[in-house]
Amino acid sequence: MRQRTLATLLLLTTTLVAPAALAQVAPAPSSPAGPPQTSTTSPGPATSTAQQAEATQDAVPGTADDQAEISAPGVDASTAGDIVVVGRNIPNAVRATAQVVNVLSSADIARTGEGDIAGALTRVTGLSVVGNGYVFVRGLGDRYSSALLNGSPLPSPEPLRRTVPLDIFPTTVVGSALVQKTYSVNYPGEFGGGVINLTTKAIPDENFLTVGASGGIDTETTGRLGYTYFGSKTDWLGYDGGERNVPSFIKQAPTGTGVILPAQVLQMSNARTTLLQRNSDIPANYSGSLDLGVTGDLGATRVGLIGSIGVSNNWRTRDAIQQDTISDDGTIRNDFATVITDNRAIVNGLLGFGAEFGENRVRWTNVYIHDTLKQGRASAATVYNNSSGNPLFQQNTNWFERKLIETQLVGEFKPIDGLSVDVRGAYANTQRNSPYERQFIYNCNTSLSADLSNAPASDRGVTCPGVWQATNAFDRFATVVFSELNENLYSGQADVAYKFQGERPLTLSAGYYYSDNDRTSTRLPFVYQTALGGAIPFPCNLLRPDYLLGPDVVNGCPVPGAGDPAQTAVQMRFDAGQNGSYAYDALLRVHAGYVQAEAEAFDGVRAIVGVRYETATQTVTPVNATGTRLKNDYFLPGATLTWNFAQDMQLRLAASKTLARPQFRELAPQAFRDFESDRLFFGNPRLKDSELYNLEARYEWFFARDQRITLAGFYKRIDNPIEQVGFFPTPDARLQTGFTNLPRAKLYGAEIEVQKYIPLDFIAEGMAGKRAVVIANYTWTHSALTADRTCVPGVLEGTTLGGCPTNFAPAASLFRNGAPLTGQSDHLVNLQLGFEDKDNGTQATLLFNYASERVTNRGPALLGGAGFQPDIIEKPGIRLDFVARQTVDFLSKKVEIKAEMRNLTGTRYQEFQTFAGGNRVDINQYRLGRLFTLGASVTF
Repeated sequence: MRQRTLATLLLLTTTLVAPAALAQVAPAPSSPAGPPQTSTTSPGPATSTAQQAEATQDAVPGTADDQAEISAPGVDASTAGDIVVVGRNIPNAVRATAQVVNVLSSADIARTGEGDIAGALTRVTGLSVVGNGYVFVRGLGDRYSSALLNGSPLPSPEPLRRTVPLDIFPTTVVGSALVQKTYSVNYPGEFGGGVINLTTKAIPDENFLTVGASGGIDTETTGRLGYTYFGSKTDWLGYDGGERNVPSFIKQAPTGTGVILPAQVLQMSNARTTLLQRNSDIPANYSGSLDLGVTGDLGATRVGLIGSIGVSNNWRTRDAIQQDTISDDGTIRNDFATVITDNRAIVNGLLGFGAEFGENRVRWTNVYIHDTLKQGRASAATVYNNSSGNPLFQQNTNWFERKLIETQLVGEFKPIDGLSVDVRGAYANTQRNSPYERQFIYNCNTSLSADLSNAPASDRGVTCPGVWQATNAFDRFATVVFSELNENLYSGQADVAYKFQGERPLTLSAGYYYSDNDRTSTRLPFVYQTALGGAIPFPCNLLRPDYLLGPDVVNGCPVPGAGDPAQTAVQMRFDAGQNGSYAYDALLRVHAGYVQAEAEAFDGVRAIVGVRYETATQTVTPVNATGTRLKNDYFLPGATLTWNFAQDMQLRLAASKTLARPQFRELAPQAFRDFESDRLFFGNPRLKDSELYNLEARYEWFFARDQRITLAGFYKRIDNPIEQVGFFPTPDARLQTGFTNLPRAKLYGAEIEVQKYIPLDFIAEGMAGKRAVVIANYTWTHSALTADRTCVPGVLEGTTLGGCPTNFAPAASLFRNGAPLTGQSDHLVNLQLGFEDKDNGTQATLLFNYASERVTNRGPALLGGAGFQPDIIEKPGIRLDFVARQTVDFLSKKVEIKAEMRNLTGTRYQEFQTFAGGNRVDINQYRLGRLFTLGASVTF
C-alpha cells in the first residue's frame, strides 16, 4: 500500500508570563547618556564620545527595529532600563528585565517566516516543538510550562492537555512572544521549563488596511495520492454543515439500554462520513488574511482598534510504515502500510480596542480561533496479530473540530509618580468536537473470487487474491466514536508596585491571582453488530462501508440463506469495554498571592526576591470509575541576582521553587486516541503534584545594540515527576500509554546564544544601509529518572506488584533507572543567516534547525514481567528552511511579496525501537515533503 507523510504542528501549550520590563520606555534624553542602566542600578563609568560613536556604528543601520510590546501582570514597563546611544533611546528588553528572557518582536517573527507562533518559537534558545504544537523548554515537556495571552491563562481544546497548543495562534495576531526561563513570583507557580507570554497587537501607529493571500505546494502531498471523504459542503472552511449532527439517542445511550436500533441507525450520517475515496490529485494549500488598524485622538486620549481575520486550508499526506512488537528481540507483530491524509482548515479572528491617556493604558482583546482537522486513513497489512496470512484492510474517517474564544480586559495605570497598578480579567472557552470517528475492517477471503467492484477504498498496491470481507476476525468490523469536550476558564489578577526613590531605588510589589477552570469531557464508543451480536453474514459482508450501513443490510441481509432478517438486522451497541469512563468532569481552582522586592543590594548588583503563596483544589470526577481530589498549598520562593560587573556585561544567578500539577487528562481514566501519534492514552487518578527546585547561572555580553553573546548553565531537581508509561493491557492489544509519578528526576545543561548584525558598507558604497544577520544558539541537556523500589501509581487497574498496595507498583518495574525524560533532546541547534536591506524592503533568511534523538514513549515492560522493551525514539534530524521577503511599490501601494521553502533537506519523520540484536521496529516512519509557498500582501 502506498504511504505518504508529513508533519503538522498543533496547539503548543505552555504557560508563561512576561518578565519585568518592557512595554514602554521613557523618553530619550536630549544629550548623550552613559552606559546602559537597569531600573535600580546606579550609572556606571562615563562613556566617551568615541565609544558612543562606535556603538552607533555597530547599531542596526536604518530605522530602529520595532519595539516588542508586552503586556504581563506585575510589570511596570516604563521603569525598565534602556540603552542610550548618542541621544537615541534604544530599549533592550532582554537586558533590562531582572529575569532570563527571550523576546520575539513582530520583526523577529517576520524574519522566521513561520505562519504560527509554535514554529517561530523553535528559533528560541532551548525550545523545541514536539507533536501538535506543544513547546518543550530545555527538555521539559509542555506540562512543565504554561502559556499566557496578554498575561492571562489559556484553556486547552485538547483532551490530552491542560495547556493550549501554540500552533493555533497565527503570527498575524501576535505582536510579541516572550519566553521567561527563570521564575519570578508574579507569575503562576506552575513553572518548570518556562512561561510563554503572547501579547496581541493593541493600538496601531497609524491607520492601515492590509489584504494578503498565499498559495503553496507540498512535494509529498500536492497532486499526489491521498484518501478523502465528502463530509459536508462547508468542510473546506472547517465547519460542519449539519451532516455530523449527533442525534439525541446517541447522547442518551449510556444511561439507557445502550442499544441503537436499526431504525435509528438509518437516521445517522452514512455515505458522506463512511465512504473513503482515493484522490490522486490532492489540492494545493492556500490562505488569506485581512488586517485593519484605526487610531486617533479623543482629547488627550489616544484610542485605537485592531482587527484581523484569516482563513487557511492545508493538506498533508503521510505515507507511513507503522509496526509494533511485544517481544524482547523485536520480532514484528503488526506491520501496517498506512496512508493518512489530513485537511486542516483554520479560521481566526482578533478584535482589539485600546486607549492610552498619560502613562495609563486600557486594552480589550477578543480572540477567536477555529481549527479543524478532517482526516482520511487507509491501512493494509499481511503481517498482523493472529494473522491468517491473508491481507487485512482498515479504513478510518475522522473529524476533529477545535475552537477557542477569549475575551479579556487589561488596565495598566500609574495614578501617581512611582506607583503602578495592573488589573486584568479574562474569560475563555475551548471546545473540541469529534463526531463520527469511524473505523471499518476487512479481511481478504481467498476462497472467493467474485469482483463486486464495491470493495473498500484501497490502494491497488495491496492486492486481495479473492474478495474483501467485513468480519470480526481481527477486531469489530465497524465502530464509531463520538467525543466532545467543553472547558471554561475564568481568571483575574491585580498587581500593585511602588518605587521608592533614593540613592538605591527600591521597588516593592504585591499581587493577587485567581483562576477557575472547569472541563466536561465525554467519549461514546459504539460497535456495529447484528441483533444476535455477531458480524453481518455472507454475502452482505462483501459490500463497501456505505452499503453495509444502507437500508438493505441494516434491516437484515435480504439474500436467501443469510438467515432471518430480524436476527441479521444491524444495530449499534454502546461499548465502553477497555475504554474506561465514558465521561468526566474536572475542576482546577487556584488562589495565589505574592510579595516581591527589587533593589540594588550593592553597587552594580541588583536583586529581585519574592515569595508566592498558592493554594489549589483539583478534582476529576469520572462516571463509574475512581476519581481524584487534590488540595495542596505551597510557598514558592524565587530570587535572582544580576551583577553588572562591566559596562556591557552582566552575570545572573537565579534560584526558585516551583510546581507542576497533573493535567486533567493525566488524571481522567478515559481512553483517548491522539490523531497525530495514532496512540491510545489513559489517565491515572492516583497521580500527585510534582515539585521543582531550579538553579541557573548566566553570563551576558551586550556588545552592541540588540547584539549579544550569552552563556548559561541550569539545574533542576524534580520530586514526583509525571512520566508516560507504555503498556499492553492484554497480549493481543495494541501499545497504549498511561501515566505515573516517579520518585525523582534531575535535569541539567548549558546553552549559548550569539546574535550579531554586520553592516555591509565595508564591501562597497552601494551596500550602505544593508546588513547581514547571524543568530545562533545551542542547548545541551541531560536528564535522568530515578526508578527504584519506591511504590508509585500503577497503570493497570486492580494490579498489585512488588509488595506495593493495590494499584501501585515499584518504580523499577515500570521504568529503567537513569532513563531520560520524555521529549528531551540532548542537543538543540538553531542558526539563522540573513540579509536585510531596509531601504529597499529586502529580507532573506536561511534557517537551520537540528534536534537530536528524544524519547516519545517509554518502552513497555515485557509481558513476562521481567525486563523492558527499548524506549520509543524520535529522530527529528536536520531541517533547513529559506524565507525571502521583498517590498515593492505597485500603483502607489505598498506590496510585500513573500517566498518560503521549507524542509529543503527532505528530512523523514522517524519513530522507532532498536533492540539488542540489531532489530529495528518502525513505530511510525514517513517522508516529510518539501514545502514551497508564495504569497503577497498589499497595504492601503
